[in-house]
Amino acid sequence: MKLRVTLLTALLAVGAFAADVTGKWSAEVQGQNGQARTQNFDFKADGNKLTGSLEGRQGATPITDGKIDGDTISFNVVREMNGNTMKSVYVGKLSGDTIAFKMTMEGRDGPAREFTAKKQ
Repeated sequence: MKLRVTLLTALLAVGAFAADVTGKWSAEVQGQNGQARTQNFDFKADGNKLTGSLEGRQGATPITDGKIDGDTISFNVVREMNGNTMKSVYVGKLSGDTIAFKMTMEGRDGPAREFTAKKQ
């Protein structure tokens, strides 16, 4: 019985440290040609699982494989363009009402795009 209570307490404590990212976030992201574009995120956290969508120039796209690990979140955005599948991989670090993101494109060389999203 004591072991069950201890395990339950430990699991609840781990959940309590998960980042609370639920809500709407907005960021200005540099495009390929250097122009800034607004991206809006709508996140819903459920324990260590993250769901939601990203809205940008191409409209709203659901996020996939969303995870929360402490103050770190990660997810993918998959889009179809001209018959090609493009996968963007996002990793962010939550600090108060901001998330510092690094976004890379799967299968492409080059540096990660870095930007900060702010909670709305």
